[in-house]
Amino acid sequence: MKIEPKIMSQVKSILGKFGNKYLASEGSLKRNNVINDLDKFDHELMTKLFKDPLIHKNYVEKIADTEVFKLNQFIEMFEYKEFWEDSYTKYTNKIGLTANGKFIDESADVVLNFPFKDTVLKAGMTKEDLDKDASVDEPFLNETIAKPEIDELLEPKIFVNARKYDQNGEHKTSNYSNHDNLIIKGNNLIALHSLKERYAGKINLIYLDPPYNTGTDSFAYNDRFNQSAWLTFMKNRLDIARDLLTEDGYIFIQTDDNEQAYLKILMDTIFGKNQYVNTISVLFKNIAGASGGGEDKRLKKNIEYITIYSKNRELSRPFNSVYQYKKVSQLVQEMREAGVSWKYTSILVDAGIEKYIGSTIDGGGNEIKLYKREHPIIKSINALMKEEGLTEEQAYDKYGKFAFQTAMPQSSIRPRVMEKWRNLGLNSNELMSIRYVPRTGKNKGQEYQQFYKGDSFRLFAWLKDVSEEIDGTLYKKDVLGTFWNFVGETKNVNKEGQVEFPNGKKPERLIGRIIEMATEPNNLVLDFFGGSGSTAAATLKSGRRFISIEQMDSQIYLQLKRLNNVMSGSDNSGLSSDVDWHGGGSFVYAELMEKNQGYLKDLLAAKDMNELDAVYKRMKVGADFDFRVDLDKYENDAERKTLPFEEQKQLLVKLLDKNQLYYNFNNIDDADVRDLISDKDYQFNQSFYGKRD
Repeated sequence: MKIEPKIMSQVKSILGKFGNKYLASEGSLKRNNVINDLDKFDHELMTKLFKDPLIHKNYVEKIADTEVFKLNQFIEMFEYKEFWEDSYTKYTNKIGLTANGKFIDESADVVLNFPFKDTVLKAGMTKEDLDKDASVDEPFLNETIAKPEIDELLEPKIFVNARKYDQNGEHKTSNYSNHDNLIIKGNNLIALHSLKERYAGKINLIYLDPPYNTGTDSFAYNDRFNQSAWLTFMKNRLDIARDLLTEDGYIFIQTDDNEQAYLKILMDTIFGKNQYVNTISVLFKNIAGASGGGEDKRLKKNIEYITIYSKNRELSRPFNSVYQYKKVSQLVQEMREAGVSWKYTSILVDAGIEKYIGSTIDGGGNEIKLYKREHPIIKSINALMKEEGLTEEQAYDKYGKFAFQTAMPQSSIRPRVMEKWRNLGLNSNELMSIRYVPRTGKNKGQEYQQFYKGDSFRLFAWLKDVSEEIDGTLYKKDVLGTFWNFVGETKNVNKEGQVEFPNGKKPERLIGRIIEMATEPNNLVLDFFGGSGSTAAATLKSGRRFISIEQMDSQIYLQLKRLNNVMSGSDNSGLSSDVDWHGGGSFVYAELMEKNQGYLKDLLAAKDMNELDAVYKRMKVGADFDFRVDLDKYENDAERKTLPFEEQKQLLVKLLDKNQLYYNFNNIDDADVRDLISDKDYQFNQSFYGKRD
């Protein structure tokens, strides 16, 4: 359908009936006002448009005896449609978990680009962060690719600048092995599809810390658009991520509360409701004290969420038992500061002489032997510290295995012991013990000793049963549940790996815990929001293999620097002390070969019209434009030249063919492509896509 120029004139005539709401005094369109009201289905505006014969003819279609206004196509007219050779109906974002009328799982759209994690939407960014961070001025880039273009867009791409890094430095490489760790620079959606042939069904664990859709009012986009765009963006990547997982693999995705609920529904759609495993709440900071003025209308955020799905629940491997360890002395101090009582303050210094005084039986008729303890010694931990001049840490390291608290257990054994003891006429204030063979529990089938004391026969609960001594130091040991406390780990996280990354960096110990829980040594871990390399570093130190994907130059620099520190052994932060890390390992680095992607980065970096014009001149020589673009119309359009700088920048972004951001591997032998890559890179691509190890 050709768009006649008189349609815009007719539209302006209709918009003029609303006074200065949509038209400026000089007659130019207030495009944002128009598009915003169209997006909200403003009743009065839509009614007038619907009734106009010319607009009705071109933009209204009868479906199932119902007239439907083709709003998305109509809005495109206000987004510089006069520069296209003819109209083009996109497969637009579907509303739903929705976007404009259909559920998101029905959408074939690909959202190619999104605000990078350390610029527009920083992980954990708040409104206060935005106010003081100049980087938020970077343009929002969200490109929807139409269905006919998707197949070629997602073809495997050519890799260039392939290098291998190890303890001896950087080396050019022409080979790739399945044993190699890998860092890819490039758009993560396209990179994931370049991995598919080699790695489909081979990734054991995916950990993601994606951009958080904060939805703050600093962005000139309504929440509904942000939400649908974020969900479409995630859906594209999660679809291919699922294909890459092994049948027994897991995916862990970390978010805040803005999108966690919607992410869960999206994951139900992609992975299946029956594949949901858990949602972990991660405490990153304590909230204490008053807010100061009562002006806040929301509770302070101190929790993030990790959503876990399996690929195939019936085949998924059981989680390894993972424990949380903390020095007992440190835990006691933290509880004291928080005003929480620590119970293990009594020490059985000497259990005394064991004297048999009689027996009873358990419910199965098995003997329970009772003993009176003669001359036992019980002291408080504080008394021992004072007597021996010990610090609290030294005292617990020395006496912690004898520390206890008393409890009132719900047990069938205790009433029988109480009855027998009293029948013997013994003093209830004496210390007593029993020996028997439990029929259930962790001590099943072996003789077990318990201690009781006092009129109520309170049972001794030992600190040693919930702790572990490691290298002479006593650690409290807790089986992990779905609440993880990482407040302590956030204090120095910004400098982990000897690289600074102040926003959104996740502690290595957090990722290391996930890796230990969900994988075995030499398993493969994927993170396609690679950031500063926390996942790659934690994976290498944990004895697993990694693939990390990242697009931004600044973050690639951080990853390379960080991984070199890890390999050299100079990085003693994060997991290093836990796993006794002293260096080692290697990885391969490669870049997707840029085509239009280079022009796209230059457009976004342009700071004024002179720089923008310079990029456009280079684009005319070497770029691939969208096949619908009429450059003569673009260059000669008077109205376009009056647009603000940012709008002209986004227009040029739109004119680029996003299907040609990178060179396809299928074209590697074309003469004009072959001349652009080195022999080593050519061989590397043949190794990566060709013969497998």
